[in-house]
Amino acid sequence: MKQDITITAKPRHARGKNEARRLRVQGLTPAVVYGAGSASVAVAVNPKEVAKILHSASGHNTIFNLAVDGSTTPVMIVDYQNDPVRDSLLHVDLKRIDLSKRIVVKIPIVVTGEPKGVKIQGGLLEVIKREIEIECLPNEIPEQFTVDVTELMIGQNVRAGSIALTESQKLTSPPDQVIAHVIALRAEEVAAPTAEAAAAPAATAEPEVIKKGKKEEEAPAAEEKKKK
Repeated sequence: MKQDITITAKPRHARGKNEARRLRVQGLTPAVVYGAGSASVAVAVNPKEVAKILHSASGHNTIFNLAVDGSTTPVMIVDYQNDPVRDSLLHVDLKRIDLSKRIVVKIPIVVTGEPKGVKIQGGLLEVIKREIEIECLPNEIPEQFTVDVTELMIGQNVRAGSIALTESQKLTSPPDQVIAHVIALRAEEVAAPTAEAAAAPAATAEPEVIKKGKKEEEAPAAEEKKKK
């Protein structure tokens, strides 16, 4: 969804690693703007402003205004690179957005509730997918979809096709794609320790019985020798 946010970018005429280093020393991050039938433009942006958008509720699906040389256009963050050590923003790809045209976006899924299959039947909830893909108008991009799994029993699941969409939203992920399901714990994982524990005493008990039997057989023979 479009937000009332404007980031000012500076055009950059030089490219390459050396130019990128100089920009980062100045507290800027190199970026590229492309799309909407126009040529790509190299710019520099404030990494703190971009990071703030990435950490917002709508994240990378946020549509905001980018101001370059007095011209403003709506854009989205389509890709970015972070330094794995310093966790600083190294590069950003921005795409121009035509607010009148439908786009395909990935929306995060939030799973809520404790399934009855877990609470009552002792099963296990597995979340398979954390996002689904939809097609919609830019101003109708949702922040997230919430899936309630409270009623799920063992063997039941929630699929992408069951997620409620508005009339203008269209699911582009496979409708039979499993989002979450409740499974039974495997029987052997529970039974194996019990079987081993039961077998252990039986294995040690058998030699003791045989040993006692031998003593009983040898005892009369020893008494006869004493009598002789």
